[in-house]
Amino acid sequence: MLAALIAVAVVAVALVIGETSDSAATDRNEAAPPPPLPAAPDKVPGSMAELWSAPSGATPVPVTAGDAVATADGGEVATRDPLTGKIRWHYTRDLPLCTVNETWGRINAVYHKSRNCSEVTQLDPATGRITAQRNGNAELGTQLVSDGSHVTATGKKLLDTWRDDLVKSAEYGQVPALVNAGKQPRTGCTYGTVAAASGKIGVIERCPGDPADRLTVYKATPEKDDEPQVSFSSVLAGKRARVIAMSGDLTAVVLPDQKLLVTYNGDGTQRAAYPLDVPAGDLAADPPAGVEATTQTAQNVYWFSGSKVLALSRDDLAPRWTLSSAQGPGITFAQQLVVPIKGGLAVLNENDGSTIRTVGVDRRGYTGVVRLGAAGPVLLEERGTTLTALK
Repeated sequence: MLAALIAVAVVAVALVIGETSDSAATDRNEAAPPPPLPAAPDKVPGSMAELWSAPSGATPVPVTAGDAVATADGGEVATRDPLTGKIRWHYTRDLPLCTVNETWGRINAVYHKSRNCSEVTQLDPATGRITAQRNGNAELGTQLVSDGSHVTATGKKLLDTWRDDLVKSAEYGQVPALVNAGKQPRTGCTYGTVAAASGKIGVIERCPGDPADRLTVYKATPEKDDEPQVSFSSVLAGKRARVIAMSGDLTAVVLPDQKLLVTYNGDGTQRAAYPLDVPAGDLAADPPAGVEATTQTAQNVYWFSGSKVLALSRDDLAPRWTLSSAQGPGITFAQQLVVPIKGGLAVLNENDGSTIRTVGVDRRGYTGVVRLGAAGPVLLEERGTTLTALK
């Protein structure tokens, strides 16, 4: 009799655990890999029409991987046929998404649980198969910054960096459940903008006692796993600074009060300073989640200030040209540089920024920031919380 009661109790406990576990609160399906997409055209078409649109409030930029396009809204991540918008697979939890990105050819979905963005699931974009999961301490409002080999979750007091299997490689800032005190270089600081390149993370720090903002660059994989390995940390010449781009060992910082763009070498020495002609309103506050609107091509880094696009050379981050009246940074599509502008798209010469032609796009009254992506012959526009496909 006792044995029977114990067996019943074990079954009951198992049922309760099963019903309250993450898997019980998850609805998902997988799919076979998608067929190859047609190639992009040889040049940007003279006209483009909307193919489909879908809510995607958790993707700050279009998320593409291989022949798949992902949308993320509410608690659902889904991949869609780029040409039709039809859902191929989905992964849905009873938690709201914080943010989603693509790195390492995989989709990284960060979910809000308890007081922070702590639940991370990595998905194969072709099939929807789970490839890794982790628990973390990313702050609410986080965004993911990638250098291609590591991903860093941004925050005001903590930066959390992972490698491709989602194992933590570095923590910087106010670490929860701290085991070994005195390992972080400074306490009481808050963070502004964050960038990454070549296995390093650059961050603007605002620390008690400093007369101005501080630029710190540290390694994504330190020698000691519980202690940040700082390449350099220097107090800058002004406040409200923003790190806008990194390339190789170089870092570019904007100093709004001085109206300068300053580049720094890998040891923290100043390389060059350039006058900056950007409206004061563009630089009045840090961008959302501390991440600048930037893109990269083989030639340039493109920074969208809020009203202008500045092209910076990949070689030395020196400004090359500026485009006014833009709505976001550009990408390479159909072997040409395409930049969103009011009323459509500008096809530009990457060398000097001259306009080759413009393409009208009906954005149905939307006037905010536009972030571009591409999948085969399809151009994608992230318009606020909506992803729209054009062809």
